Amino acid sequence: MTKPSLPELLHAAVTAVGGTERPGQVTMAEAVEEAIDGGSHLLVQAGTGTGKSLGYLVPALAHGERVVVATATLALQRQLVERDLPRTVDALHPQLRRRPEFAMLKGRSNYLCLHRLHEGVPQDEEEGLFDQFEAAAPTSRLGQDLLRMRDWADETETGDRDDLTPGVSDRAWSQVSVSSRECLGASKCAYGAECFAETARERAKLAEVVVTNHALLAIDAIEGAPVLPQHEVLIVDEAHELVSRVTGVATGELTPGQVNRAVRRAAKLVNEKAADQLQTAAEGFERLMELALPGRLEEIPEDLGYALMALRDACRTVISAIGSTRDKSVQDEDAVRKQALASVESVHDVAERITNGSEWDVVWYERHEPRGGSAYRYSGASLRVAPMSVSGLLREKLFTDRSVVLTSATLKLGGDFNGVGASLGLAPEGTEGDDVPQWKGVDVGSPFDYRKQGILYVAKHLARPARDGDRGDMLDELTELIQAAGGRTLGLFSSMRAAQLAAEELRSRIPEYPILLQGEETLGELIKNFAADPRTCLFGTLSLWQGVDVPGSSCQLVVMDKIPFPRPDDPLMSARQKAVEEAGGNGFMAVAATHAALLMAQGAGRLVRASGDRGVVAVLDQRLATARYGSYLKASLPDFWFTTDRNQVRKSLAAIDAKAKQTEDAAAGQGEGAEQTQGD
Repeated sequence: MTKPSLPELLHAAVTAVGGTERPGQVTMAEAVEEAIDGGSHLLVQAGTGTGKSLGYLVPALAHGERVVVATATLALQRQLVERDLPRTVDALHPQLRRRPEFAMLKGRSNYLCLHRLHEGVPQDEEEGLFDQFEAAAPTSRLGQDLLRMRDWADETETGDRDDLTPGVSDRAWSQVSVSSRECLGASKCAYGAECFAETARERAKLAEVVVTNHALLAIDAIEGAPVLPQHEVLIVDEAHELVSRVTGVATGELTPGQVNRAVRRAAKLVNEKAADQLQTAAEGFERLMELALPGRLEEIPEDLGYALMALRDACRTVISAIGSTRDKSVQDEDAVRKQALASVESVHDVAERITNGSEWDVVWYERHEPRGGSAYRYSGASLRVAPMSVSGLLREKLFTDRSVVLTSATLKLGGDFNGVGASLGLAPEGTEGDDVPQWKGVDVGSPFDYRKQGILYVAKHLARPARDGDRGDMLDELTELIQAAGGRTLGLFSSMRAAQLAAEELRSRIPEYPILLQGEETLGELIKNFAADPRTCLFGTLSLWQGVDVPGSSCQLVVMDKIPFPRPDDPLMSARQKAVEEAGGNGFMAVAATHAALLMAQGAGRLVRASGDRGVVAVLDQRLATARYGSYLKASLPDFWFTTDRNQVRKSLAAIDAKAKQTEDAAAGQGEGAEQTQGD
C-alpha cells in the first residue's frame, strides 16, 4: 500500500473536525514534517485561526514515533484530548492502517490520592492522621467539597482534578492529594494497585501521543529523574509561555510559615536534640525575616547567611534522624514520616542553594501585605531564589536526542525569531557549529486580514506615563473610548492597582456600562458575563492577557493602559538586564523590550478571534509612537492599520458599535419570531 501523502492526511483530519483547510496550516504541517524527518528543530508562528493543533498533530501522527505535546493551558489540553486527537485518529485510521493511542499526563498532585482519601491527612499539631471528613463541618464550603470528592472518587476513572465539575478550592484539594515527595510509592502503599497517578503514568508509557503541561516538561528536564516516557518528538504549544513556566519550576522559596510547618511535622518523629536544633534555627530565620528589607540580595548579609547555614545543617540532622528512628505509636507512621521528610527536605534544599551562592542564581527578599492581624504578621515575608537564565538549561535538556517543534501565535518579536530563540538557548538562526542546535523559524501568517479588521491606535496626545503617577488624562481617554464603543471593552492594565483604580473611577463616571474586575469572580465567570452583555467591560491585569477568547461583538475594543515593561525593581528582570549589559549587549532591548513585546502581542491578539471580528486596539501610552523602541514593539503586533488620530478612532468605534447593534437586534428579532411561531 502506498504511503498516504501529507496533504491527503491533513484534508481527512480537517474534514473530520468540521474545519476548512487554510494555506498557513498546510505550510505549517509541511514545515513540521520536514523538521521531524530531518531531526532538526522548528519555531513556527501560527496566527489565531490557523488551526495549528492539526498543523502539528497530523505530521506527528504520520511519522509513527512517540510524541510529547506540552501546552501551557488547561483549555488547550482538553481541546487536544477531548476533541482534536480523537477525531484526528479516527480520520487518519483508514490511511495509516493503525490507530495511535493517546494519553494525558500531569504532575502527581493533580490526581486524587486514595491513601489520603481513606486513611486521612497527617496533622501538624498531633501524632498520626486525622479524618478530614469528620474534622470539617458538613455545612461549611470545605466540608461540602470534601464530601463531594468522596462521592466522586467512586465514580471517576481518572482521579484528575480537572475532571471534577464544578471544581473545588486549593485547600479542599490539598486534603486528598499528595506531592511527588509526599507519595509513599506504589509498592509501599496499600492503594498502589488502584492509584490514579500511577495508572496515568502507565497509560502514558503505552501511548504514541502524550499530552502534558509545561510544568511537567520542566520538572522532567530539571530534576534529572524522568517523569515523561522516552520520546523522539517534542511539540511545545503556547511556546511563548515556556521560559516563564520553566523559571517558575526552577524557583525556590523560603518563608517562616513553611519552615515552622517543617518543624511541627518533624518534632515527634526525631530525637529531642535534633528537634530542638531545627526549632532554634527556625526561630533565628524568622527573626531575620522580620527585619529584612525588600529587594535583590546581590550578596547575602552575614547574619542571614549564618541563619541559613544553621537551618540547612539542622534540616540535614533531622533528615538523618527521621530515617533512623521509628515510633510505632504514630498512626500510619510511613505517611506521617513521608510528609515530614518532604517538608524538611524542601527547606533544606532551598537553604543550601542560597548558601552555596551560585553566580547563576538571583536571590531576593519580598514582603507582601499582611493578610490579617498580628497572628499573620510575617506571613507575607519570603526569600526567593531563581536562575538568572534558563536558556542554558533548555539548550542542554530540550534540544538533544529529539526533534523539537515550538509553536505559538507570538514567537516573532520585532520582525524575527532570534529574541525568543535566545531565551530558549538557541544561537541566531543559521549559526553553524558542532554543538549548536540547528533550527528554522517559519511564520505561516493568519487567515485574518488584520489591516481591514483592526486598527492600532496610540493616544499620542497623552502625557508620558510616570510610575505610579496620577493618570487623569488616561482615564478621560478611556472613558471616551468606551462610550464610543458602546461598552464591548477588554481593559488590560500593567498592574492590579491600575485596574482597580480604573474600574472604581469608571463605575462612577459611566454607570450605564457595567465594569467587571479580575478577582471579583472566577475568570470563567468573568468571561461568561463579559460575552453575555455587549455593554459590559472587563478590566484585568497581566494574567488576563492570555486565555481570553471572546469572538464577536462583545469585544471590539482592547485597551492597554501602558507598555508593560517589567518594574525597575523587579529583582529577576533587572538582574537579567544587568547581565546582558555586562556581556556587552543591550539589556533593555534583550529583556525589558522583549518582555513588553510578548505581552503586547498576546494582548492585541485578543481582538480578532474570527473572520467577522472588527475593532480597535488602543494603547494609551505615547511611547509606542514616539520612542525609538516603538517600532520594535509595533513590529511584534498583528499588522493592524495604524493611527494616532483620536477623532478617527472614535468615529470608527461608533460605526462598528452601530453595525454590531443592528446585527444583535436582527438576531434578537429572529429569536422572538421563532418563539412566537412555537407559541402559535
